[in-house]
Amino acid sequence: MGLDFSEILVVGVSSRALFNLEKENEVFDNEGIEGFRKYQLEHENELLEKGTAFPLIESLLKLNLLAKKSIIEVVVMSRNSPETGVRVLKAIKHYNLPLTRWAFSGGEPLSPFLDAFDIDLFLSKDEKEVQKVIDSAKCATALIYDPPADYKPETERVKFAFDADAVVFSEESELIYKTKDLAAFHKHEEENEDIPLNDGPFAELLRKLSKIQEHLPMTIELTPLRIAIVTARNAPSHMRVIKTLRNWGVYVDEAYFMGGLSKDKVLKAFGAHIFFDDQEIHLDGSSKVVPCGRVLYKSDSPMKQFDKKKYTDGGNDN
Repeated sequence: MGLDFSEILVVGVSSRALFNLEKENEVFDNEGIEGFRKYQLEHENELLEKGTAFPLIESLLKLNLLAKKSIIEVVVMSRNSPETGVRVLKAIKHYNLPLTRWAFSGGEPLSPFLDAFDIDLFLSKDEKEVQKVIDSAKCATALIYDPPADYKPETERVKFAFDADAVVFSEESELIYKTKDLAAFHKHEEENEDIPLNDGPFAELLRKLSKIQEHLPMTIELTPLRIAIVTARNAPSHMRVIKTLRNWGVYVDEAYFMGGLSKDKVLKAFGAHIFFDDQEIHLDGSSKVVPCGRVLYKSDSPMKQFDKKKYTDGGNDN
């Protein structure tokens, strides 16, 4: 009988998201698999620096020390071969990360293996890989940005921040704003205030985070796992978000309805270990102050088609 991960958050993180492997990736792109293998073997005893996702993973794993049972599982996933992955394993040991599962696919895509490890969230710096995962809807996934400079994470708590539309919720409402205007968006959301928003690609992840909070020994208001919604929405579209989360039975610690203001200062004040958004315009600034991941649209989604048309037409939505 297999292990039951229904009440455990399982994060799959690529070695390049967990550690700084940009030089190594450049070698691979320029010199191919043989040059990469040679480089890795020659530098096997050089310690890898921490990558964008490292603070999140380190803080998540600490929750297992507080919980009534194991609630976090992390799987390091790499397209390295086992031989070239030794450097990654040495870094894991050096940083005292309590990891017991990893996948070295020897150049093969990682997305087919997500189900095998029961992954809930997959973090990667490979856009093609992330697109495959979002198209298959196997789990929540994001394209990880480069780490922010001078970022000092909180060590006693772990903080997730999510955009609302096209991330936690479906892209339907955002599409109204994109294809019509802000007034039409507000009117639609106000008229449908009591109708829960449909699930977005991160809805199940948010539910899972809320569920594992129950296994921490403090009340939900004081849990070290904190969740924030940081959205461009504002009144009168805010109530539909709050009512949807209530309908889902999900407790969110903080919510910031920005009304078009820049999100970076709020995210810095919140101290996010990771922020997920679908729009580059928000992530360009935010990724400079906190670790960020972009949530890609499905290849056949209306938002993807809208973005392609906007790019082709040379328009913008500022």
